[in-house]
Amino acid sequence: MNGVFRSLFFALAVMLSSHAADALMRREWNVNGVTREALVYLPPSALTQASPVIFVYHGHGGTMERSVSRSPFHEAWPEAIVIYPQGLNTPGALTDKTGQRPGWQMQPGDQGDRDLHFFDAMWASLQKDYRIDPRRIFVTGHSNGGAFTYLLWAQRGTLLTAAAPTAAAAPRLLRQLKPKPAFILAGQNDPLVKFAWQEHTIQAVLALNQCGPGRSWQPSSEWHDSPIHAPVVTFIHSGGHGYPAEATGQIVRFFQEVSRLTEP
Repeated sequence: MNGVFRSLFFALAVMLSSHAADALMRREWNVNGVTREALVYLPPSALTQASPVIFVYHGHGGTMERSVSRSPFHEAWPEAIVIYPQGLNTPGALTDKTGQRPGWQMQPGDQGDRDLHFFDAMWASLQKDYRIDPRRIFVTGHSNGGAFTYLLWAQRGTLLTAAAPTAAAAPRLLRQLKPKPAFILAGQNDPLVKFAWQEHTIQAVLALNQCGPGRSWQPSSEWHDSPIHAPVVTFIHSGGHGYPAEATGQIVRFFQEVSRLTEP
C-alpha cells in the first residue's frame, strides 16, 4: 500500500468512523482463479495501531449481508477489524445436497480446500495492508459457518486466539483440535444440528481444554476455567437453530477476556 493510498484510506476511515455500519466495504480476492469476496469493517486505527481481527462466517444458504445484520460484530467491537466472508454454492451436510446455495467446506480436502485457501488469502492481505495484533485473531460462525469455524480451528489453529462456533458440531474434527479458548452456543431444541451432537462436541472440547465445572458468567452462559489458559464458555439456550440476539455481545466480551490471557 503506497503512501498516497494510505493517506486517502485513513482520511476516508476517519470520516466514516462515527457510523460503524457505513464503514463496511466490499473487497475481492482472486483465489486460484476464482473471485471471492467479503464485507470488511476497518476501524480508523487499522493503519496505525495493532488491531484485533474477527472473521464471521454465515450459515449454509446465508450471505455476508445477512451475517452483518444478524451478528454485527463491528458494532459490538468497533476497534476490531471485522471480516464477513461470502461462501460459494456448496453441497450441505444436512440440507441442499446438490449445492444450490452458498456455504463452506466441512472437512479437509472438500472442494479442493477452496475455503481454507480463501481464509489464507484474506489473512495474507491483512498482514500486508494493515496493522494487526497476532495475539487477538478470532473466528466465529453459525451452523455451517460454525462447522467451518471448527475446521479453521483444526487446520489453522496456530493463527487463532479463540473460536466461537454456534449451532454446530464437529464429530470428525475433534481429534484434530488442539486446546484453545472457545465460546460454544447450542440450542436445546435445534431441529437441524441435534443438541445431542452439539453436546458431544461441547464435552469433548471441555475435556480437551481440561476445564472444570462451569460458573455463571453472562445470562444463559457458563464460564469453565482451564488450568492451561484455554477457558470455555457454554451458552445453552432453550431455542432451536437460531442465533440469539445477545450472542454477539457475549462473544465479543469473551474474545476481549481471553485477549488478556495473552498480554505480556
